[in-house]
Amino acid sequence: MQSSTSDERLAAGLLYFLNFFTAIIGPFLIWYVKRDSPFVNQHGLHYLNFLVSYFLYQAAAGFFYFIAIGFIINVILSILMAVFITVAGIYAFKGKQFRIPLVIRFFS
Repeated sequence: MQSSTSDERLAAGLLYFLNFFTAIIGPFLIWYVKRDSPFVNQHGLHYLNFLVSYFLYQAAAGFFYFIAIGFIINVILSILMAVFITVAGIYAFKGKQFRIPLVIRFFS
């Protein structure tokens, strides 16, 4: 991974931390503004893969609601999402890449 400026690290970190307030609009707005930076672009793609993957996992868990384990799976996934997003944001602020577990690479 290339070296990154302080501004790029801040933008990449905000991609992840804005997930707690606006899951789609905020991160994609930052990604759009800073899309010329390879560092921010890489984190933006990773965040997009994360969003799609965990949405699919939550939707699949929805099918298990009829046997009463879907709720438990959704709670566990929500906790994992919060933890992994926080860790990924901290890594981005440090200028590193964190591979979030269970993320399927749809976009590269």
